[in-house]
Amino acid sequence: MPDPADFTAKEAARHLREGRLTPEALREACLARAAQHEPRLHVYAHFDPEVITKKPMPGPLSGLPLGVKDVFDTADMPSAYGSPIWRGHRPRADAAAIAWARAAGAVVMGKTVTTEFAYRHPGPTANPHDPARTPGGSSSGSAAGVAAGYFPFALGTQTAGSVIRPAAYCGVVGFKPSFGTINRAGLKPLSESLDTIGVFARSVGDCALLAGTLGGRALGDPDRKPERAPRIGLCRSLSWSQAAPETAALLAEAATRLARAGASIEERELPEPFTALAEAHPVVMNAEAARALAWELFTHPAQLSRALTERLTAGMAAAPEGLFAARATMRKLRAAFPAAVEGLDILLTPAAPGEAPRGLDFTGDPAFNYLWTSLHLPCVTVPAGKGPNGMPLGLQIVGRFDDDAATLGWAEWVRQAMT
Repeated sequence: MPDPADFTAKEAARHLREGRLTPEALREACLARAAQHEPRLHVYAHFDPEVITKKPMPGPLSGLPLGVKDVFDTADMPSAYGSPIWRGHRPRADAAAIAWARAAGAVVMGKTVTTEFAYRHPGPTANPHDPARTPGGSSSGSAAGVAAGYFPFALGTQTAGSVIRPAAYCGVVGFKPSFGTINRAGLKPLSESLDTIGVFARSVGDCALLAGTLGGRALGDPDRKPERAPRIGLCRSLSWSQAAPETAALLAEAATRLARAGASIEERELPEPFTALAEAHPVVMNAEAARALAWELFTHPAQLSRALTERLTAGMAAAPEGLFAARATMRKLRAAFPAAVEGLDILLTPAAPGEAPRGLDFTGDPAFNYLWTSLHLPCVTVPAGKGPNGMPLGLQIVGRFDDDAATLGWAEWVRQAMT
């Protein structure tokens, strides 16, 4: 049998059901993989093997190891939110998503490194494909852990590009569901109108399994072959000037290969009013973050990074009218989105500007992500080749709000066509 640490979640679940694998053996394989790579990757913010020895509950995730970004409260593990202010903090209860995961049988392996309060100041996690490069952020440890075999899937969050971008950088599948799909109770908030719980996995089907279980909704079987090929809008988006040469080449290659596989491809850029999101997103994110992190800003300012302090200060100083206007802009454009994609099944757009940047002090630019987060849309990134330095590249599939099952299905179609 291959190393169980390399199984997808659905593969592992099948082996568990058929008796060819035990939960203990799967857990030990993942622990061995972590022991092998943790000294150089620094995936875990907290890890205690003694906590994960309990017999898993029966359910759709029974026995499956799960990584949890350290912005979720966990009753049996510290929750520090990537900040020294909260070092050693022990919540009394699990976040709702964690409670549902455990009730479905998942085994929480540990808390994964996040940037400071899921903003931009990075932690120590390195990219498994090249430890000299960032894994992306803010869900750094979750993306790197899935890529390195610490666990078959993991939880993250996205407020700008914190699921889709690190998934692309680490060569795994990332899924940011429609806003509100997975309950956020017990999640350390950053931006109340943008924060979205997402998932990382090694397959699109695994993402559907985990997000569907936690969200209490059927997200279909992405592995099932659709009756027709998709109608795809090739959307370079507002940030195309920031695309690296490898990203431009990837999008052109994707258009050719997907058309050859039977897809209907057309150029489709969003109408001019959508450019307002470039200003609206940071206004909303910074102002809401300032309100959410007011206690930390007022009582422990010396323990905040300078970059975060500057953004929180700017958000606190912003006129309320500006925040309300930016929120109104987002609401208006969310309502306008269906007309902008009329006649299409999905948009295809870059997942990140290019390969993961060198160094660990910058987690990359969410230029190709914030737009879709602002619109509350389901997004999936799938691995789609390598860049000039051998680092993973991803393609981002964007669907309509609350059309998550179809978006996942088309993402798997795209993945297979690009293989």
